[in-house]
Amino acid sequence: MALAEALSLRRYGASHGSHTHTHYQVLVGLEGVLELEVAGRGRRIAAGDGWVVPPGERHDFESREGSQCLVLDTAMPAWGLRLTPLNPTHQALHLARYLAVALAGGQPLAQRHGAALLLECWAPAYTAKRPRRAIDWPHLTRWASTQWHLPLTVADLAAQVHLSPTQFAARCVQENGQSAMAWVRQLRLAQASDLRAAGLGVAEVARRCGYRSPSALTAALRSNSPLH
Repeated sequence: MALAEALSLRRYGASHGSHTHTHYQVLVGLEGVLELEVAGRGRRIAAGDGWVVPPGERHDFESREGSQCLVLDTAMPAWGLRLTPLNPTHQALHLARYLAVALAGGQPLAQRHGAALLLECWAPAYTAKRPRRAIDWPHLTRWASTQWHLPLTVADLAAQVHLSPTQFAARCVQENGQSAMAWVRQLRLAQASDLRAAGLGVAEVARRCGYRSPSALTAALRSNSPLH
């Protein structure tokens, strides 16, 4: 019969000999120092420390001055992924202290839901956000400069860097200080200015840079002039 998850407050003193379990045993130190030996390796569990004893590993406890721990006995396989990091997070520690008070006060919800909550917040590394994808802006600039014959959209740009349009729009504001379409307009105008400076005629520059007409290009260049 499968072990029902059980939370308890336990006080430890003299050793009663080594033993094993067929389930995981999770310990969070609340008071004093517990000397723990698991599979021949020593560990001290002071207040705020924690440990997950895997099934089948022989272990022994001893506390010369006495210690108190919150103990969870559970057969949930997910605890096998919490063996590292070994110490609980600050959130898990705060939760453990609350559960200790709740258990001492006989509050049934602590026993009913405490195990699942402790599992959820023990090691946030398993729910941490993935590092966000870096945008190669120089590469994207070069690509966009070859696409002026098309009506570029935010979705087109986002697809090039494997982001959603919403994600790309937000990143553009964060990293360039302007909206995605303002960034496109600036690139287009910069390229048009360079081509005009190189001696190309207005009509040819307008064609290469995707402006509707030479007059549209002239108006854009004029509006961007520092003397305007």
